[in-house]
Amino acid sequence: MLSRFSVMAEVTVSKLIPAGMGWQAASVVADGMGMAGDSANFALATGAGDGAAVFAGHTMYNVVKKTVYDPNISIGGEAGTGIWLGAAAVCSGTLWQPLVNALQAGDKLPFEAIFGGVWIGCGLAFFTGLRVGRVIMPWMPAADNSNFATDAGLSMAVGGGTAFFVGTDVAYLNGDGNFLRPLVGVEDVDPNLIGVCKAGMSTGLGFVAAQSVQNVVYPAKQAWLD
Repeated sequence: MLSRFSVMAEVTVSKLIPAGMGWQAASVVADGMGMAGDSANFALATGAGDGAAVFAGHTMYNVVKKTVYDPNISIGGEAGTGIWLGAAAVCSGTLWQPLVNALQAGDKLPFEAIFGGVWIGCGLAFFTGLRVGRVIMPWMPAADNSNFATDAGLSMAVGGGTAFFVGTDVAYLNGDGNFLRPLVGVEDVDPNLIGVCKAGMSTGLGFVAAQSVQNVVYPAKQAWLD
């Protein structure tokens, strides 16, 4: 159990927090370039920012880890894993805004419904990215039944991060029902840097919440981080 929570903390710091920050930073750049929030260019730009941040966070974390206390880490191997994870993050990050836009159309769905829809939709997108990556990236273990379950478990937890990211949006229904607004809501008065930090906090919190349940519920040696 301790090992699970330790690995969860490493993944949160090295990948989930950078993912949210990368998406939000890319959205600021895209907005400054005049890209509309409902455009394909905006979706692709933010997805790319998400994926690049995951790759960079994973790789740099392992560079530091190798330098500080584990000289046996292969940076080349970890960079390959970072590409795989980053590519999957591009899938979920690109889908996030179009999915939120679709769920928010008409101002009819409550926050909880959008929260759940994004969890499922972006979690499936991340899972698809992982599975396709195993097929097209020769350095990754091939897709099989055993890693199907572990990829699914990781994707469910990442989906939680994307769902909490919905909490950064305080415009929909004027924030009504957004129980995450006090923690991670990006307000109009927030400077861009604060918005980026809140975005990273949201994905980190969502991942921790979802993964903590898996840590407790999954039998020994059956969770993806075992």
